[in-house]
Amino acid sequence: MSDQTHASACETATRRGFLKATGAAALFPYLIAGSVKAQGAKPAPSNRITIATIGYGNQSPGDVGSFMGRGDIQYLACCDVRANKREELRGRLAGKYGQGITAYNDFREIIARDDIDAVHIATPDHWHGIISCWAMKSGKDVYCQKPFSLTVHEAWVMHETAQRYGRVFQTGSQQRSSGEFLKACSYVRSGRIGTVKQVNVNVGGPSMDRLYPAQPIPAGLDWDMWLGPAPYMPYNEERASGNYGGGWRQVRDYSGGMMTDWGAHHFDICQWGVGMDGSGPDVITAPADSPEGKLTYTYSKTPVGDNIKVVHQGPANGVRFIGTKGEIEVNRGMIRSTPDSILKDPLGADDAHLYDTRGDHFGNFVECIKTRENPICWTGVGASSITMCHLGNIAHWTGRSFRWDPAKRELLGDEELKRWLYRPMRAPWHL
Repeated sequence: MSDQTHASACETATRRGFLKATGAAALFPYLIAGSVKAQGAKPAPSNRITIATIGYGNQSPGDVGSFMGRGDIQYLACCDVRANKREELRGRLAGKYGQGITAYNDFREIIARDDIDAVHIATPDHWHGIISCWAMKSGKDVYCQKPFSLTVHEAWVMHETAQRYGRVFQTGSQQRSSGEFLKACSYVRSGRIGTVKQVNVNVGGPSMDRLYPAQPIPAGLDWDMWLGPAPYMPYNEERASGNYGGGWRQVRDYSGGMMTDWGAHHFDICQWGVGMDGSGPDVITAPADSPEGKLTYTYSKTPVGDNIKVVHQGPANGVRFIGTKGEIEVNRGMIRSTPDSILKDPLGADDAHLYDTRGDHFGNFVECIKTRENPICWTGVGASSITMCHLGNIAHWTGRSFRWDPAKRELLGDEELKRWLYRPMRAPWHL
């Protein structure tokens, strides 16, 4: 059975079946026996989908607004390890849904509830894998902000968990739901620029190990829970900050830097444009070994051309597809081609017509909860796109080039580098 058709055919588990247990077992979904399956039953059309948000930082308020704007969504709960943000969100939700909103410090209390259909996850990156997997094992569908995962290993565990439990999962790589990116990739996949030779992707660099001086933990912050599976480090305001110019996004313990933050958008569009969803490049060349002096990926074989070079930080306003007959360059609010005529001719019936959400990434997720179909950025897309980002980070961090087998998801010929595919988690946390 292919990944693309699994949602309609795989064996699944009752949405809430395994949480009938009481006490600690209900709070620890990783203890579920392997024989437990999910039913994946869709809500009746007359029922609203119940949802909870976990994490209320930079991106989350806009996401919450998108869900609140839908008549088929009913919020029941929210969670944040910061008391002030937790109460801010609870108050916002109560203003629309009434005082029945419960606010939690510990996400496991949301996982344990059998009256919640779906969770929206907008935590720092190092929490995405655990919360997503535990939610799916509990029978909940998941909208998780990008980047999909913290490591390659984590990404594919998330994908396999979604398949095993028949869950609907949408990654927040919402550029696939924007018209300019849909058009760019459709035209590239339709051969309008000829055989693709190169793709330039312009995103920032990797995260790094960073040390900060210890500061007093602010009142109302559960710092140990904020760290979760990451190594213990003393609190520092910058370490915990969500600032895009610094903060936890630049710290390797919690994130892959701009390589995964913006890469989860632009490398994802590269994958879509060259038709490699579910797969990926098979050679990763470190900057020192590349003729351009830049991180370079090679797709040996794709539907739109062979031996395609993907140059990180190559000249591009976002993503630039270069072919034998022309170029298409795309970014948010911008699309252009060389020559101009490429984009002026409409697509025909025999051209590539890609998944079109009509601009509604959140609505696509909600509708797929009802139909049990795959949304546009399901786990097969999210895992393969973020793997490309992680592999680039490994080359950046180590300065080493290597080969990758995207079908087996194996790093080839360098046993020492394989350890970068996985990171140990601080007890008691694990997938």
